[in-house]
Amino acid sequence: MNLNLQSTPKGWMAALAVAVLLLLSPGTWAQSTPVAASLTGSVADSASGKKLDFITVHLLTGPGTPAKVDYTKADGTFTFTGLAPARYVVSVVGVGYLTKNLPVDLTDSTQRRVDLGRIDLSPATVGLKEVTVTAAKPIITQEVDRLTYDIQADPENKVFNVLEMMRKVPLLALDADDNILLKGNTDFRILINGKPSSMVERSYKDILRAMPASTIQRIEVITTPPAKYDAEGLAGIINIITNKKIDNGYNGSVNVSERFPIGGPGLGGTFTAKLGKWGLSALGGANLYAAPTTRNAIRRTTTGLEPTYLVQDGTQRSESQNGYLGYELSYELDSLNLFSGQFNINGSRSNGRNGQESRLTGAGVLLQQYYLDNLSEGNGIGMDAALNYQRGFKADKNRLLTFSYRYFSYQNEQENALAITEAVRYFLPNYRQLNDQRFSEQTYQVDYVYPVRKLSVEVGAKAILRTNASDFQHRNQNAETGQFEVQPGLSNTFRNEQNVFGAYNTYQYNFKKWSVKAGVRVEQTVIQADFLSSELRVRQNYFNVIPSVSVNRKLKGNKALNLGYTQRIQRPGIYQLNPFVDRSNPNFERTGNPNLRPALVNDAQLGFNWSKKASVNGGLGFTFFRDLIFPVSVYDSTTQITRTSFGNTGRAKLPSASLNINYPVTKRWNMSLNSRAAYGMVEGLVNGVLIKNQGLMYNVNFSTGYRLEKDWRVNANLNLNGPNVNLQGTSNRMFASSFSVNKDVVKDKLSFSASVNNPFTKFRRDYRESFGPDFIQSNERWDYFRTFSGSFNYKFGKLKEGIKKSKRGIRNDDVQNGN
Repeated sequence: MNLNLQSTPKGWMAALAVAVLLLLSPGTWAQSTPVAASLTGSVADSASGKKLDFITVHLLTGPGTPAKVDYTKADGTFTFTGLAPARYVVSVVGVGYLTKNLPVDLTDSTQRRVDLGRIDLSPATVGLKEVTVTAAKPIITQEVDRLTYDIQADPENKVFNVLEMMRKVPLLALDADDNILLKGNTDFRILINGKPSSMVERSYKDILRAMPASTIQRIEVITTPPAKYDAEGLAGIINIITNKKIDNGYNGSVNVSERFPIGGPGLGGTFTAKLGKWGLSALGGANLYAAPTTRNAIRRTTTGLEPTYLVQDGTQRSESQNGYLGYELSYELDSLNLFSGQFNINGSRSNGRNGQESRLTGAGVLLQQYYLDNLSEGNGIGMDAALNYQRGFKADKNRLLTFSYRYFSYQNEQENALAITEAVRYFLPNYRQLNDQRFSEQTYQVDYVYPVRKLSVEVGAKAILRTNASDFQHRNQNAETGQFEVQPGLSNTFRNEQNVFGAYNTYQYNFKKWSVKAGVRVEQTVIQADFLSSELRVRQNYFNVIPSVSVNRKLKGNKALNLGYTQRIQRPGIYQLNPFVDRSNPNFERTGNPNLRPALVNDAQLGFNWSKKASVNGGLGFTFFRDLIFPVSVYDSTTQITRTSFGNTGRAKLPSASLNINYPVTKRWNMSLNSRAAYGMVEGLVNGVLIKNQGLMYNVNFSTGYRLEKDWRVNANLNLNGPNVNLQGTSNRMFASSFSVNKDVVKDKLSFSASVNNPFTKFRRDYRESFGPDFIQSNERWDYFRTFSGSFNYKFGKLKEGIKKSKRGIRNDDVQNGN
């Protein structure tokens, strides 16, 4: 049907009547009244691109005439609503930043919603005698659920690798074996740019030791992980943020280093580029690490009906090669649709040789004696790839819907060839043992972020499908043929499937000087393990509800209080589940336990932050562990072998206190202190006997640096680690020192660094005592302590616009590191 109102006079009259009705309708009259306008935007640091919260935003109608005032939220955003048509000035004021004023015209009736986008604040600068002095960047910042250490603000980032820098980060420390301790615990998760990476999941020490500190931006210690993170990691999460410049074009850095007599040459670098809607960032490196020959010793005294005394003296050496490469690619289809992906690959090769003299006596009689030569070789490779799609919304650009997929796998092969000579009353032949471990994982995840004024709501769901497999073989040498034959009773093929299904809901609310983040996560875990050779099966199914809450209160004078509580779980990894029996020392055996259950921890932390000329961070905490997974050592008097496995045998209480101080004494001289103390109280059953142990644990790191003329800088570090307390033993104290010098050869482009570690001590004695119901044992090891190193660091290129990345992605942080 076709209506033509112009065809007749009646048609004109009908059209006129309709027009009159429209003019008289209430909706038409409403349009003549100006509609209130709204104004939004976000605030970020111009150097790091980090979103700034609690920044004051004034809306002025004239000079000194404020109309409204607001504070930025945790994501850096602010909003003004109900604005009358007028010309305004938005004034953004932040402590330590230059004030920024932006004119805004809201007189245009067709433009009722104005988005200023991202507003970059520059650090305040002071002119002094023709020299511009930039305000020092705060090294440590406190957020509602984490502490952040700015590596780029620490001048020693050009001297040390990432692993060594961990000593200076609040709540972190390194033990004598360079294992990271987070709040005194080795159970944590490490992320790269907020995402898991095979680079650190397979063997974090090798990669972080090869990674120059100059290639990363900051380290975040997430002390109270919110519900959006997987529940695993008793102590928390360490998030390593690599360098990301806020420019357009390209830039990068290259670091070349050498370390001796322990260590070796290393190469690492970053590269970032942006062209139109495409963005690329890459991180890579490699190093050689050699440990020259050192001595070790074991002393074991057993009690009971037939007491024995074991003495073992030996030597050890090792070397390894490690390499890693990771990159991310993004494509911004439009302002609301973003596609991104990541790919990481890493590999390692190692070899070593241990020689050992063993002598076992009892009642003054020689029971056994032999010399053992152990040649070891290891190979490993890991990779992961991920795809993300992020969808924004026109109504609110902070509302995000993200779909993610990730595949991750790694393989480790370890082979030991053991030859026995000078045997007295020792009748076992030469043997070889092989352990081939494989791990694969697929993850599907969806996240939704919905901000409502000062409230931010996050919900999400995840499915993780894992497969662990191990093929371990024990081969004895046939005395007649000389061939090595598989021993079925000592060999097996192990397969473990672990599926984790989780969902979370998190709320964050900011009002005035308060910030509250709370949420809950639920996880269902289904496990089935099969021993293909013995037809043994293990089935487990458990459900966990994990709450978390963090409260931050801003006080006057740049002070803040932070209170956090969370419950976490420790889900055993393949290293603890794998029943492979390591017999590389015939008098000692180590194996996993496929029947392990998850452990639970309740953790409460109270923190204080004050930042003025000095930066002070202090905290008190209390942690309670239940069903804690401990290594358990039991002596078998029949075989005269000490066997170590894992069990859910432990309970522990851990009150703690921490203090971190950064103080610029003068414009050239600064000092910092990073310290923590805790009193550990542990107990558990070992072979049916209740064992208790307790003691004070502490670590103190003192650093100082002085800036000389012509861009020279000298630094000194003193580090003191107290004993480590576990269920069946303790370790000795460690004192370490380092001194370094670095110079900018070409300002902000090329720099040179040199350092010496422990110049007054060539070797360090690592001494550990352990005990059980029927034995007392000591392990000694002498390690090279005095080392020298040098490095060159070069930066190139320039960018003008930041690479846009998905704000949500897969974070599989629910399986502990294999240390």
